[in-house]
Amino acid sequence: MKYLITSALPYANGPIHFGHIAGVYLPADIFTRHKKLKGVKAIHISGSDEHGVAIMQNAQKAKKSYQEYVNEWHKTHKDLFDKYEIQFDFFGQTSAPYHKEETLKWFNDLLGKGLIEKKAEEQLQCQSCKNMLPDRFVEGECYVCHYPEARGDECPNCGTWIDPLKLLKPVCKFCGSNDVKAVDSFQWYLMLSKVYPEWQKWFETRKPVWRKNIVPYVESLTKENLVDRAITRDLDWGIDVPLPEAKGKKIYVWFDAPIGYVSNTAEFLKQSGSKEDHIKDWWGSKDTTIVNFIGKDNIIFHSIIFPVMCIGTGFVNPVTDLPANQYVNLEGKQFSKSKGWYVDADEAVTQFGSDALRFYLTSLIPETADSSFTWKSMELKINSELANNIGNFINRAMKFSVSKFPEGIAASKFDAFFNDHVKDVESFIKEYHELLDSYQIKKGQEHIMALGSKVNQFITERAPWTEFKTDPEKAKETIAISSAYVLVIGTFFAPYLPQLSKAILSYFGLTSESELVKKIYQGDVKAMKDFFSNDFKLQVEPQGLVPKIDPKVIEELDLKLKEKASSLNP
Repeated sequence: MKYLITSALPYANGPIHFGHIAGVYLPADIFTRHKKLKGVKAIHISGSDEHGVAIMQNAQKAKKSYQEYVNEWHKTHKDLFDKYEIQFDFFGQTSAPYHKEETLKWFNDLLGKGLIEKKAEEQLQCQSCKNMLPDRFVEGECYVCHYPEARGDECPNCGTWIDPLKLLKPVCKFCGSNDVKAVDSFQWYLMLSKVYPEWQKWFETRKPVWRKNIVPYVESLTKENLVDRAITRDLDWGIDVPLPEAKGKKIYVWFDAPIGYVSNTAEFLKQSGSKEDHIKDWWGSKDTTIVNFIGKDNIIFHSIIFPVMCIGTGFVNPVTDLPANQYVNLEGKQFSKSKGWYVDADEAVTQFGSDALRFYLTSLIPETADSSFTWKSMELKINSELANNIGNFINRAMKFSVSKFPEGIAASKFDAFFNDHVKDVESFIKEYHELLDSYQIKKGQEHIMALGSKVNQFITERAPWTEFKTDPEKAKETIAISSAYVLVIGTFFAPYLPQLSKAILSYFGLTSESELVKKIYQGDVKAMKDFFSNDFKLQVEPQGLVPKIDPKVIEELDLKLKEKASSLNP
């Protein structure tokens, strides 16, 4: 079994914040690294979502061409992911020619099967500036929850997929006029209703597998049937509808964006020189587990729309699992750059480094409920847990080893670890794998931290600095046991904290790519025993691995956040 892991295509229209990283990209990265370390064939695919009305609006405001605008955001996003060490096997663009080719293949296939139809429809038009108002070119009050700033395609408050004709108090986003009326038009529709019976049968197979918070939400959207939805728009940015009578119309973003997972897989295989076919060997293969990491605002597209498209074509399998996370807020309120209520993720990683932020953001992964970022909780998490627990244990053990046993430690001193502790390690590995294989990424990190607390307590109770005074050989055994645990911690932190793992493993002359590390990760403790069957000596001079965060710095950042928000919202 191989894994095709995707993370939601970030929209090329603004900065990525901590909510996006903790909710989607970090868990997808950790899960992919985990599978690869287990020896499973896995690829992580994503890329920029580059069409749609919001991009057109903001490119026009910035006085840039649409392509220039999306290219800049594509680079900005990829650079940020690199800084957080979030790895993709391929990170593409939906404005690329290869994506257009794949999208047209899907459109023509569904059209030929009668699953795309031309329909007359009413569409909102501004009577003041005469512009047609698809999707985000109109805003108004949500008719479900009465949120005052619902968009013409979605309500950001309750998640309803908006019918723009039902919006209350609609406002034109071009000129701000309230004189908005429905006029006759025509578009091409994806006939979701025709695929509903097949989709329903497929969804029944997913209910026992998917997270319990997802299933009832999907059921609430599909109580009777699926509503057909227009997949074309009167726009000047996007993929042309390949029909003579559709001149001036584009395939709309919500149809072409998820196809980006497939087109980017094809381009990855092409650029890597693989002889595999992206459909036959991956998307259409029974041997592939397809996992979409998304936020809860994307559930409708990944649980209903894209699966219907996959079922309709018949040549692509719908998603296997959908670990959709809830929202990460900022001190209890939604991130909002316009209101000054946000943290610059680029500045933060430059100041604190990727490991500190990966550790804290992993602790915030909203797997079952919304969570909240605060500067103060980040300080406590790093200083009280990562530094005082893991950092303190490794620092004490390794520095003591070098200062008191510079010649190294005899292999026989590791017998106590393999006689008395190895079953605990095997149990730890088994539970760790169970947690990550079931997408419980946050609990996986907590599991490592629990092991860190246990061994930190072990070295404190054994107190080798005291043992050394009366029984140096006993102290040597204590350090041998501690060293073995250091190797275990370094190995299992590899998916979570790449830099810390790299530093720890370097003490043993290893990297996360070393065969020994992979064997330990997969539960082969015999390989670990073979490694310590020779006398052990540290390969690198130990140093402080986890710097503490200065509370004064946190106070300044917290004050800066509140002052910025206050200045924009007097």
